[in-house]
Amino acid sequence: MKNIKIIFFDIDGTLIDVDTKKVTPKMLETLRRLKEKGIIICIATGRAPMAVPTFEGVEFDAILTYNGSYCFNQKEIIYSNPLEQDDVQKMIQNAAVLGRPVSVATKDQLISNGTDEDLDQYYAFGKQTVIISDDFDRVSQGTVYQLLMSCRESDFSTILDGVHGAKITSWWDRAVDIIPATGGKGTGIAKVLKYYGFDQSEALAFGDGNNDVEMFQAVGTGVAMENASEKLKAIATDHCGHVAEDGIYYYCVEHGLI
Repeated sequence: MKNIKIIFFDIDGTLIDVDTKKVTPKMLETLRRLKEKGIIICIATGRAPMAVPTFEGVEFDAILTYNGSYCFNQKEIIYSNPLEQDDVQKMIQNAAVLGRPVSVATKDQLISNGTDEDLDQYYAFGKQTVIISDDFDRVSQGTVYQLLMSCRESDFSTILDGVHGAKITSWWDRAVDIIPATGGKGTGIAKVLKYYGFDQSEALAFGDGNNDVEMFQAVGTGVAMENASEKLKAIATDHCGHVAEDGIYYYCVEHGLI
């Protein structure tokens, strides 16, 4: 794997164990050693920019948030792909029909028109709490990159009824992220690879959820965690150990990346 120039990491279930909500010392060591080898490291997550955790002693070269719809580095915005405003309002109406709360995600805010047990737990994975705001209607009419909503797979058709430019992506069975139909982690990665001048074959990604499928399709090597979904494992190029057992560290050592 001497040709690997850039690596993309999902956060929840990949860099951070969703049970302990912590990053291990070996994971931090891995990230630092990759940087020392000159490999560009990037986060690719469904989280909002303000919800991306800090990793002690590590500065990521690029951050892909909202499942690739808002990508940036320390210098500039690399890619911006918001939802169509008509679709945002239609999905909020559809959620009301289902009796489900919705969160709207802008570049700087993540607020909700309500909450329930599922949405609370979804936020808790990122050590966040739902913010219910009277500004919801106003903010929802601005530049929205993603909607977060508690639901089940059987609700998907209702959520997207009358919607033309959005799609659902998920890594958990009780809540989803809704992003532009032209978006996804794969789209964001393609923009970042072009920005840095790398070929797909020079890129590797680690992930665990169904929302990482497009990420794996956008890189030359997609490595699924042992704790990954069966769907992701099925399309992965390779596999590594469990997030709780420092699977990425041992994979990187075995393949000479660190």
